[in-house]
Amino acid sequence: MGLFEDYHPLKGKMFQMLKPDGTLYSEMGAPLNDQETLQLYQKMVFIRLADQKALMLQRQGRMGTYAPVWGQEVCQVGSAYALQRGDWVFPAFRELAASLMMGIPLKTVYLYWMGNEEGSRAPEGINVMPVSIPVGTHPLHAVGTAWAAKIRGDKIVTIAYFGDGATSKGDFHEAMNLAGVFKTPSIFFCQNNQFAISVPRKIQTASETIAQKSVAYGVDGIQVDGNDLFAVYTATKEAVDKARSGGGSTLIEGVTYRFGPHTTADDPTKYRTDEEMEPWKPLDPLVRLRLYLKERGLWSDDVEKRLTEEAQKEIDQVVKEAEAVPVPEVEDIFKYVFAEMTPQLKEQMEYLKATL
Repeated sequence: MGLFEDYHPLKGKMFQMLKPDGTLYSEMGAPLNDQETLQLYQKMVFIRLADQKALMLQRQGRMGTYAPVWGQEVCQVGSAYALQRGDWVFPAFRELAASLMMGIPLKTVYLYWMGNEEGSRAPEGINVMPVSIPVGTHPLHAVGTAWAAKIRGDKIVTIAYFGDGATSKGDFHEAMNLAGVFKTPSIFFCQNNQFAISVPRKIQTASETIAQKSVAYGVDGIQVDGNDLFAVYTATKEAVDKARSGGGSTLIEGVTYRFGPHTTADDPTKYRTDEEMEPWKPLDPLVRLRLYLKERGLWSDDVEKRLTEEAQKEIDQVVKEAEAVPVPEVEDIFKYVFAEMTPQLKEQMEYLKATL
């Protein structure tokens, strides 16, 4: 039996490979070799430090509202690592890790949150769509792109990242329905971080799992430990291979936890307590992977210090470069929506320029 049959969402089993203590659940072995695992750990160290830097920049008034990824790094790193160049990523607003994994420069990410339209431009050849602020609308775009690719015979896969709250939006269900009917090569990756802004998951849906929502639409679904790098990578890799070979879509629910606020405009103490967070702290994805690497002789305090210092130095340089970029012209807000500006956009642009 395949992974999606063994862990069919209605069986109530979560797919896990790496225990919180850093040991493997089974004798099947790790899906990634030591070098790959260490490289991905290094990526996650960089991502967490870059995430923390963004929070500090916002608090200092040097960056706009920011959505931290703290605690959810593995959901994005493990899944993005399973993609190939040419595949398309449709991010929501918390996808710092996935964007960096796909080749978006950190400077570009910072420019976006600093309010510079240049931050919405992906480098040539990197198929990462601009940040989608409206909750749950972009899975439709991912399915549409996948459908177009299927019609054209392009062997690409699309993946849309979103939170558990997005599954309560009509757009999500429309996208799932379309994906099921047309067997599009698309992956829906739900990062179930337990809160849709301030609404806890338990009063946001009565479904036992998010993954089981796939059944109604005739697509595969699986619930994975979202803090387990090996489980996330393995499930996504199987979904990617299936999609690329014409097997249709998959809904992956990564069970994880948002340690920080929804955004820097949010105060999580209003809706959750420190006691609620305590059980999740030992499940921190970086801690788990660190323990695995330590057991294999690949991690030490000296290694951590070196990785941290190298990352921090690079991040500090990126901040200097981003803050040195000139303030963009107001026209840039309108220029990059379509290949050619529509009459409505031209009218809006002229109106804004006149009021300024």
